[in-house]
Amino acid sequence: MVIKNRKTNETDISLTLELFGNGKNAVKTGAGFFDHMLQTLAKHALIDLELRCEGDLFVDGHHTAEDVGIALGLALNEAIYPVEGIERFADRVAVLDEAAVQCAIDVGGRAFLSWNVPLDGKIGEFDGELAEEFFRALTLNAKIAAHISLLRGSNRHHIAEATFKAFAIALRSAIAPNPRIIGVPSLKGTL
Repeated sequence: MVIKNRKTNETDISLTLELFGNGKNAVKTGAGFFDHMLQTLAKHALIDLELRCEGDLFVDGHHTAEDVGIALGLALNEAIYPVEGIERFADRVAVLDEAAVQCAIDVGGRAFLSWNVPLDGKIGEFDGELAEEFFRALTLNAKIAAHISLLRGSNRHHIAEATFKAFAIALRSAIAPNPRIIGVPSLKGTL
């Protein structure tokens, strides 16, 4: 179990993460749609997540989305590494009605985000563009490479939710233990 606390002048975050859980979650950021997306991520990644964030939502949701991404990324990094005996790579597509989003992931200690999910406009009170900020902060701090692409879709809610689900199921698959993989899944011998 990993416990993280992060406090700045813009946000105050506490979280508890169990990497190999069953998707139990209790999330409260003050941003309803963002809570829904984080609950979706935990549920489909099968990680147990308790997360509380008090952020400066009176400004907008940017600091909350980015700082939650930082804190969750740091927690994932601590829970995942050092990497041994896991799949490491995964490529999954999540579908929600007309929306389909693909996420290819490498849990290899190198941070990168390729983002091809146009999400302009509001989803409830959440600015769609903040999904990219969240995933950029998460991947950077978790040291995960992720390529996330919208394959098709028109409804912003469906696209955003399919995005979080695609990342979740790719992460779940990439960190899955594989008894046939001995040691670090790299020719370098380290990640």
